[in-house]
Amino acid sequence: MKAVIYHSYNHIQVEQVPVPAINEHELLVRVHGCGLCGSDILKITRKAPPPVVLGHELTGSIVALGKAVRGFQEGQRVVVAHHVPCGNCHYCLRGNVSMCAAFKASNIDPCGLAEYIRVPAPHVQHTTLLLPETLSAEEGSFTEPLACCVRAVRRTPLHDGDCIVVVGLGSIGLLMLQAVKALARRSGLSLQVYGIDILPERLDRALALGADKVAHAPTAIEGLHDLLREYTEGRGADAAILTVPGALPFQQALTGLRAGGTLNVFAAHTGDIPFNPETLYQRELSLISTYSSSPEDLRIALDLLNTREVRVADLISHHLPLERFQEGVQHMRQRSALKIYFQITGETNGK
Repeated sequence: MKAVIYHSYNHIQVEQVPVPAINEHELLVRVHGCGLCGSDILKITRKAPPPVVLGHELTGSIVALGKAVRGFQEGQRVVVAHHVPCGNCHYCLRGNVSMCAAFKASNIDPCGLAEYIRVPAPHVQHTTLLLPETLSAEEGSFTEPLACCVRAVRRTPLHDGDCIVVVGLGSIGLLMLQAVKALARRSGLSLQVYGIDILPERLDRALALGADKVAHAPTAIEGLHDLLREYTEGRGADAAILTVPGALPFQQALTGLRAGGTLNVFAAHTGDIPFNPETLYQRELSLISTYSSSPEDLRIALDLLNTREVRVADLISHHLPLERFQEGVQHMRQRSALKIYFQITGETNGK
């Protein structure tokens, strides 16, 4: 079978590898397709040492299952996430599932960018979900990234009447914006959700997906607070969710908060970002971050997709075959794509 194999930073290629063998507790899944995640790009650009598993935003069909597996059958379409927490450690019991050692060590085999994957037993039990017939494989591939956004929203304090700002409107920012709106509605909250980006087409798309207001990203550190002044009685945002890296967006998001507000960092940053901790102290600001998702978040995300409370059909800008993996990486690094989806084996069951 074909799979993307990472040997080193400058040696990643599609190769022929054996179809993985499964034991009695595992599944063999034929992959329909897989999205390219920003974390995949980070692994490459940061020159991570091998072995590196690339690709985890996938859907597929079960083609074989171990004799001890219950609740699944051949031919079913599924979503499979790549990390599974143990559920019992110090971190899991306190809601920090992505800090669990088992979570960090777990993965699918060999990667999501392959024609077939072996789904280990813990994944079968906790992070393999049936894909509803109402969703296409492309739509289903957004389950894992949306679940990460769901967890970020659930970790961010929200109150009725709040102003929430999503800084950065790439595919994750657009998912985040919709997740804020959808989860607020489910909780009976009325929020104003604003989107900030440098690209006009992404601002337009954010409005189409439910943003209350959008604005071009300012160039000054205080610019975001100035933009929000007239909409928040001069206070600033109650919370900001940062989906892009960089010193300037971070500083803008922090200064754009009202006194007592919360900044949720949902982007991997490199290098130092200058800010004065006295600002946090004097203004009682909360600085938090969110990384990855939990099995519960995956189920919420799939439901949000299935009910169309979060819309993703128009977020894929490029459909590519696996053989054009390097082209997809270049598009992402050059920010010339909103979302890359690799069509691997196609869909079944009439989809």
